[in-house]
Amino acid sequence: MKSPLKPSFKPSIPAASAAGAPPARRPGFPVRLEPDAGTPSATKKVAGRAHPERDSGIFDSKKPVKTVLTSGVGLDSRAVRTRMVSKLAAQGISDAQVLAAMGHVERHRFVDTALVNQAYEDTSLPIGLGQTISKPNVVARMLELLRQGAGSTEGKLGRVLEIGTGCGYQAALLGQLATEVYSIERLRGLHDKARENLRVFRLANVHLLFGDGMAGYAKGAPYAAIIAAAGGEAIPPAWVEQLAVGGRLVAPMHVAGGAQALVVLDRTANGVTQTVLEAVHFVPLKSGTS
Repeated sequence: MKSPLKPSFKPSIPAASAAGAPPARRPGFPVRLEPDAGTPSATKKVAGRAHPERDSGIFDSKKPVKTVLTSGVGLDSRAVRTRMVSKLAAQGISDAQVLAAMGHVERHRFVDTALVNQAYEDTSLPIGLGQTISKPNVVARMLELLRQGAGSTEGKLGRVLEIGTGCGYQAALLGQLATEVYSIERLRGLHDKARENLRVFRLANVHLLFGDGMAGYAKGAPYAAIIAAAGGEAIPPAWVEQLAVGGRLVAPMHVAGGAQALVVLDRTANGVTQTVLEAVHFVPLKSGTS
């Protein structure tokens, strides 16, 4: 069901902004976001160049990374990824680019060694600190919804903001589907884990940020797409403000009865339209860092 929204805030996006349009000035990387006491925004603090490997080139999707699996697992990564993609297609995922990314990114690299045999099953798995890596079907569904947004059915998405990096799996997928990805994580332990997990992929277009995701990341706005891996009572106004005209936001949100559902927000020149879809279960959206 669709319903027009009339937000109480006034977005500050210039009239000429459009999905994927580059900001006037790109931020330097790597950076660390820190809450600014007394305001809901985050400030940028430039850190030392901690990830020189990111400058060595963009990951070539035609040349898969050599997989080294845990001894004794007996798992053929490429074969099981192919089976996972076939199951996703049978479940209704039809976007060719999403399916290609799901078949390309090795999910077992993002789970603990003890859980590697379950890496390609359609199930969520714990990644520590009370968080989980989402089911492949849910990840693929949300990515497909992003790409169904206005003007993004062909070619790559433009600039994307991810709220909740987690272990880095979805950020790696977005790196295959978008020209540039800003991914924010509020838990230091997961931010560091994602950085290590993504190191081997050398995705020069994926930028990891440590900070409060509820404030978004205004320095990179406007975004062609925004995707969240945690659900709150409402979509934070900062996310809508940072979404470009013609852009799409996909996130879980609490609906009537306390349940969660996937919500799609499309921003047009005339305002914002909200669509509520199927029920989902994500960790709660929280502010601050830890």
